[in-house]
Amino acid sequence: MNWTLALPEIALALAGLVILLVGVVPKRETFFPVSMGVIGALVIAAVLVLGQGEGTAFVGQYVSDAFSRFAKVLILLGAALTLLLSLDWNVKQGLGRFEYAVLMLFSTVGMMVMVSANDLMTLYVGLELLSLSLYVIAAFDRDNARSAEAGLKYFVLGALASGLLLYGASLVYGFAGTTNFDRLADALSMGGAGTGVVVGLVFVLAGLAFKISAVPFHMWTPDVYEGAPTPVTAFFATAPKVAAIALLMRVLAGPFGDLAAQWGQVIWVCSVGSMILGAFAALGQRNIKRLMAYSSIGHVGYALMGLTVADETGLRGVLVYMAIYVVMNIGTFAVLVAMRRNGRALEGIDDLAGLGRTDPGMALWMAIFMFSMAGIPPLAGFFGKLYVFLAAVQAGYWVLAAVGVVTSVVASFYYLRIVKVMYFDAPEGALDARPAGLTVVMAASGLATLLFFLFPAAVIQAAQVAVSALAG
Repeated sequence: MNWTLALPEIALALAGLVILLVGVVPKRETFFPVSMGVIGALVIAAVLVLGQGEGTAFVGQYVSDAFSRFAKVLILLGAALTLLLSLDWNVKQGLGRFEYAVLMLFSTVGMMVMVSANDLMTLYVGLELLSLSLYVIAAFDRDNARSAEAGLKYFVLGALASGLLLYGASLVYGFAGTTNFDRLADALSMGGAGTGVVVGLVFVLAGLAFKISAVPFHMWTPDVYEGAPTPVTAFFATAPKVAAIALLMRVLAGPFGDLAAQWGQVIWVCSVGSMILGAFAALGQRNIKRLMAYSSIGHVGYALMGLTVADETGLRGVLVYMAIYVVMNIGTFAVLVAMRRNGRALEGIDDLAGLGRTDPGMALWMAIFMFSMAGIPPLAGFFGKLYVFLAAVQAGYWVLAAVGVVTSVVASFYYLRIVKVMYFDAPEGALDARPAGLTVVMAASGLATLLFFLFPAAVIQAAQVAVSALAG
């Protein structure tokens, strides 16, 4: 069975059970120690991932390779840093309950299972473990009507997406005779791709597109991002996005690689739609969390551009893009979590007015993140877009690349507007002093974004090795 390949997931799940027992010990404050314990467990899991062997386990349902390791390191990084962002914020908002950190831990286990899934059933188990945890933490501020509404909307639409995915998986099984990725690839390569399999694949794609909030399955994103607690929104925008994109890559480039002509059309439409909606729908937003929701939809469109190309260059571009995207978003949300005046959490773009004068350090980091998201060289975001655009152009997807360039220019308006508000508008008052942890996350993310051009080779090489494992 070779169960030791799944040691990172097993260790993290066992740590979660132990931490859950510690958390229910009565008459003591457990939020901070439990959260630090979860962060420690995530770090240990990352070490185990880096030392993971290669092969399949559990009768071929679980796979460990360079691709899964790359995605898992990003997932664990995103989960640990977003949990760090929530430590002070949750206490000040009255949400300092230990269940929060435990839910994030189990959702991370689900994400790790997703990216190592080698069977449609394993895929579903990992996806549901992630989704059930996310439904709860979206509504974690249960006394806040917006948070409860966010959790309910996400649950209802997520259940619909799960139903679509399961129906698609049942069609694939019915017409192909297996749910195992390796056997599916063999069957489809020998001409077993009938109409039923293609229809099933479309339903599977619809379910996965919901998880990455790609158009036209994006409708939940703005409301959930706005209503959920800000650290939860930061989590939604980082680790689960990486897991869902990685899962989509494994499903499409693996068992369904021979159907690229069919699914490529669907991904092309999702990519174009996401880039256009992400660019134009955000122009009128005044709530910065809602703006970041549309921004994330646009970024998913750029990532899907590389997946549409469906060759090693395109897939490598997707992984590089997602690595940069995670770092930029964590830094941005560190700034949003720090937006607090007179003890009250702020969410408006206008609340950043005059930040360049009242807190020059935070304004500088935010400006770096906004310029990077706009794709301005030599910041990291420019390189992320460069690699997916080059892949599209080299493969002859000129329309796709042109839409990407135009929407990047449009999206630059709302990113640069935030910079303008920070440096040219009159301040409404200084923000509250922020915890040292937020400053560390901002600075680390900002330096990585600013100095990426000095060390791109390491990330690109790791992405290339990961894609080679996926394609091979």
